Amino acid sequence: QVQLVESGGGLVQAGGSLGLSCAASGRSLSNLVMGWFRQAPGTEREFVARINWNDGSTYYADSVKGRFTISRDNAKKWVYLQMNSLKPEDTAVYYCAAADYRYYSRYGRYDNWGQGTQVTVSS
Repeated sequence: QVQLVESGGGLVQAGGSLGLSCAASGRSLSNLVMGWFRQAPGTEREFVARINWNDGSTYYADSVKGRFTISRDNAKKWVYLQMNSLKPEDTAVYYCAAADYRYYSRYGRYDNWGQGTQVTVSS
């Protein structure tokens, strides 16, 4: 099990930037896939970005590609999501997620989730 705690959400104007952090604990982060998801009111949770802890490879949703950057800090055991050129449609609760890469490879989903942090982008 991995415990995840997000921080860094808030209110920002359109075009601005915001950074989210996810602190992970509970086990070694080797062999983990970690991701960011978001959920706006009345919508389903959607994938934003993921990172492979071992090699740092990343993957992004088309809606955020070129604007958001996911990264990790091995020493601090944190995952970051840097969000630039924010749009009102980026408004959502953002969740950090983690899964062992074998579980993720088999089932295509995550089994550890944070509590979420609100991001609001005003127009």
